[in-house]
Amino acid sequence: MILETAVLHVIPGQDDEFIENFKAASKIIASMRGYLGHELQKCLEREHQYLLLVRWERLEDHTIGFRQSEPYREWKRLLHRFYDPFPVVEHYENIDIE
Repeated sequence: MILETAVLHVIPGQDDEFIENFKAASKIIASMRGYLGHELQKCLEREHQYLLLVRWERLEDHTIGFRQSEPYREWKRLLHRFYDPFPVVEHYENIDIE
């Protein structure tokens, strides 16, 4: 399992519209091959900051399967205009510590 992370800085005054659009965009990402689940967390210390966590089966399910797909264009249309600055997306894998 791969964990995709992105800290999202939403332009002040656009939080409500961002959340509504994110609800619609959630259906897009949930339909993708290799998608395992996602969540959006709101930061308690910083206004207009959110943390997006997406679980994928494989890295390529996100970087190729999703990002190079036609549905990704709709995802971008719905969400990318809300970010300033544009988020850095990183991927993590679990370390077995037991």
